[in-house]
Amino acid sequence: MAPIEQKIGDASNSDERIKQVGFLTHMMRRPELGAVAGLILVVAFFFLTADRSMFSLSGLMTILAPASQLGILAIAAALLMIGGEFDLSIGSMVAFAGLIFGAALTNFGQPLWIAILITMLLAAAMGAVNGQIVIRTRLPSFIVTLAFLFILRGLTLVGLKWATGGSTQLRGIGEVVSDGPLKGLFSGVAFQDLFSWLAANGLIEKFDNGVPKVTGVPVSVVWFIAIAGLATWVLLRTRIGNWVFAAGGDPNAARNSGGPVDRVKTGLFALTACAAALVAIITVLDAGSTDARRGFQKEFEAIIAAVIGGCLLTGGYGSAIGAFFGAIIFGLVSIGLTYTKFDSDWFQVFLGSMLLLAVLFNNFIRRKVTGER
Repeated sequence: MAPIEQKIGDASNSDERIKQVGFLTHMMRRPELGAVAGLILVVAFFFLTADRSMFSLSGLMTILAPASQLGILAIAAALLMIGGEFDLSIGSMVAFAGLIFGAALTNFGQPLWIAILITMLLAAAMGAVNGQIVIRTRLPSFIVTLAFLFILRGLTLVGLKWATGGSTQLRGIGEVVSDGPLKGLFSGVAFQDLFSWLAANGLIEKFDNGVPKVTGVPVSVVWFIAIAGLATWVLLRTRIGNWVFAAGGDPNAARNSGGPVDRVKTGLFALTACAAALVAIITVLDAGSTDARRGFQKEFEAIIAAVIGGCLLTGGYGSAIGAFFGAIIFGLVSIGLTYTKFDSDWFQVFLGSMLLLAVLFNNFIRRKVTGER
């Protein structure tokens, strides 16, 4: 029995699947490690160079508002990238969904809930069409969605001119939407009572009349955090998450194992389009208008945030929480430069550098995890 037990022990020691790894090794394998490290470095940089008002409550809200809108797109893009596909049309989908939403309210006089439902359903349908074209033609999603980038942007231009009689901006949306609980879910700020209480007790800054300088958390930030938490749970704790990783890692093996690869990919394309529609609804209600430039180049920014967050361009690897941190890094730099003496044009340089470093870092981690040379 002793020789047999010895062999079993040797096999156990050599089997990678049951080998115990240290805490540092385990953390190195996390996709979001690069984003967390990058966030620490960026915060340290601005702490040393920026005006202290950047780290006040109002400064943080100013940073989080645009970061959250990008982050909603980035998390959806990250899920799609983990599933092995890209969607370059989400920026144009923001503009197109804004047109549909605005026209439903102003031109067709629909109530808010109907306009939201129509916008979401149409966006999901367009996303599913993207997915089905990719699956049935076997064309790269890069090419298919690049085509839809131009198609949707063109439809937005044509639709806006039709809806406004020649203009590329649709106004008057704020006037036709009455205040209410439903509008509060997509516009304005949340937790106003809490912030009023904090100001009354001297816990946050307030004006001389007692009104808090920051009246609440932008609704987009609440959506951002909720979506990040839900997406992380789905990826790590559900069967759907396993299917997403399998569809991006080895779709043929996933199909042979009975995984619904085609349905997963189609659903991810629809989800990405719905995320764009959500951003459109939030921004249109906040601004009270929409225009043809809305969402311009957001597709690239979302993909960059997802890559900074640990997603591989080859699929099958990444995390939603990494995209969450990637979007915050994006917001910190884009807004934070205005609090420093640096020219804001350096933002483009930083963006390209962060993308390159993130890809190199993620590739290095992937090789360490997989044992590739």
